Amino acid sequence: MNKVKFAIIGYGNIGTRHALHIQQHPDAELVGICEIPGFVFPTDIKKEIALHHDIDQMLRDVDIDVVNVCTPNYLHHPHTIASLHAGKHVVCEKPMAVSSQQCEEMIEAAQVEDKTIFVVKQNRYNEPVQQVKKLLAENVLGSIFLINVNCFWNRNETYYHASDWRGKKEKDGGCLFTQFSHFVDILYYLFGDIKNCMGIVKNLFHPYNEIEDNGSFVMETMQGAIVNFNFSTCSYAKNMEGAITILAENGTVKIGGQYLNTIEYQQIKNKSLPAIQASAKSNDYGTYQGSMSNHDRVIDNVVKTLQGKESVMTNAQEGKAVVQIIEKMYAGQNS
Repeated sequence: MNKVKFAIIGYGNIGTRHALHIQQHPDAELVGICEIPGFVFPTDIKKEIALHHDIDQMLRDVDIDVVNVCTPNYLHHPHTIASLHAGKHVVCEKPMAVSSQQCEEMIEAAQVEDKTIFVVKQNRYNEPVQQVKKLLAENVLGSIFLINVNCFWNRNETYYHASDWRGKKEKDGGCLFTQFSHFVDILYYLFGDIKNCMGIVKNLFHPYNEIEDNGSFVMETMQGAIVNFNFSTCSYAKNMEGAITILAENGTVKIGGQYLNTIEYQQIKNKSLPAIQASAKSNDYGTYQGSMSNHDRVIDNVVKTLQGKESVMTNAQEGKAVVQIIEKMYAGQNS
């Protein structure tokens, strides 16, 4: 069986992580990397990988099956559409785009070209998330009463000044797009869409930014459960918590840790979740930490889906749904 041929657009922190896992996969091959003009490629990149500074040229000249879009948020839309129209499948990093309209245009392009968009939402693979997903699918918890989401991370001045797009409203989108879209996704993955959003966001500690650094929302699931969603990039010195607590008819469960990587509390009627060791680590970028490092699972899902062995873990419609929830949240704010 031929290997699936990948190329990467954007070779920053996340692009290099994609490259690592592509090259480690036995049925995948990294054939191309594209970065902006003037970017100096590391000398340790294998010589058989085509290096480009022009996206159109790479898409035209390199034999590619899948393009991994790892560029800043505001570029996901044009880079995905260009890749689709070049006849490639796309792996799009989070957020899928900075508006649901952009997502829709990406979906239309994929339909026209008969290609697939894989949206990166690697926290879905976290074992505690999968355990709770199973509880909900089997209705073990019964009626859900209240869901509390806490996302308390640290993003300092060095982080924002390292790139010219971070903290810029049109390019970044806001904390719910850049830092906490994974938590919005897990809320959606477990409980579906939301309604009746009310909240407040403020910039209290990052005066050089155009976006908020703290926010709190109250909303409802479509089934009527109350959702509290609280976030901050002002946790002192380091990330503190990324957690989802569920209070329900037949139990209470908290997926906790810093990155939704442990079952921190459970009290369930006639049921006990197995002990989960938080052995997987977060994405560590030196001066800051991100979500769980499950990109190997993402790449494996892409390969096996194209081989006909699996289905897409997070499809484009789901990626769009997460962006729509974020839009509802921002639309319901009093800033």
